[in-house]
Amino acid sequence: MPKPDFHTVELNKTEWEMPKRYSMLSPVGSGAYGQVCSAMDKKTSTKVAIKKLARPFQTHIHAKRTYRELRMLKHMDHENFLIYQVLRGLKYIHSAGIIHRDLKPSNIAVNEDCELKILDFGLARPTESEMTGYVATRWYRAPEIMLNWMHYNQTAVCLCSSTEVLACCCCLALSENIDIQQLNLIMELLGTPPQEYLNRITSESARNYIRSLPHMRKKDFRQVFRGANPLAVDLLEKMLELDSERRITAVQALAHPYLAQYADPSDEPDSEPYDQSFEDMELPTEKWKELVYEEVTNFAPKPTVIAEEVEKAQAAAK
Repeated sequence: MPKPDFHTVELNKTEWEMPKRYSMLSPVGSGAYGQVCSAMDKKTSTKVAIKKLARPFQTHIHAKRTYRELRMLKHMDHENFLIYQVLRGLKYIHSAGIIHRDLKPSNIAVNEDCELKILDFGLARPTESEMTGYVATRWYRAPEIMLNWMHYNQTAVCLCSSTEVLACCCCLALSENIDIQQLNLIMELLGTPPQEYLNRITSESARNYIRSLPHMRKKDFRQVFRGANPLAVDLLEKMLELDSERRITAVQALAHPYLAQYADPSDEPDSEPYDQSFEDMELPTEKWKELVYEEVTNFAPKPTVIAEEVEKAQAAAK
């Protein structure tokens, strides 16, 4: 039985119980950790995305992950995140000391004004954390993630975002196959990594596998993307650098000549530092539930221009 001022809607055989202010629910996508739908917020007259988590408190690990995602979403306060906007958003996220780790088309929302927002921080982590092996949808994984490095950096996300550009050009035949096939496809384009790169791979089996492959030369991006803007090809090549230590960062990409007509350094904000002190806390599930509840109840979103206009109209009508 729905609570007062709540209603229940069924989407894709899943019940969504939410405040009545949200209507016109429509499924957007689903993943390992939950489902996402779009809805209209009648109070602010804006379209919103709503995520329903799957088993958010099943264990204390699930509960901590839920709390982390909520904290990160609350911390991110950026007006809008095509390539310039994504990089602008990444710069903001990275300045907070956070790595998204699952950047892909289905985690980027676009409104009718072509403004972008980066969604789903369920796999995001602070940069100083030791990374888990389960990160990023397979098609968009950086090579250092597939090769099981426990400490990779923010440039992994730059490679994820450029992977979609590459796929659209039909260069990589992405499919639901194992990491080995994707790694082979990456090296067919970028060539066999040098010895110094192999030495930094912590997994011995991964090193041995790469050494067992025939030597591959890096392809000429100007030939692969024949007819494309040379500056765009140059930026793509820098974003698809195999070595994460040499790969271009979001800040450097924003300053690339290809984006000069869009760039405005005075309007590419950094984030306030993100408080990650809770990451070292080991708490029972019930305590994580309490912390999640506190975060929800003390959340006060900034009013949008549309929301302010609606409130003024409602006040004038009284």
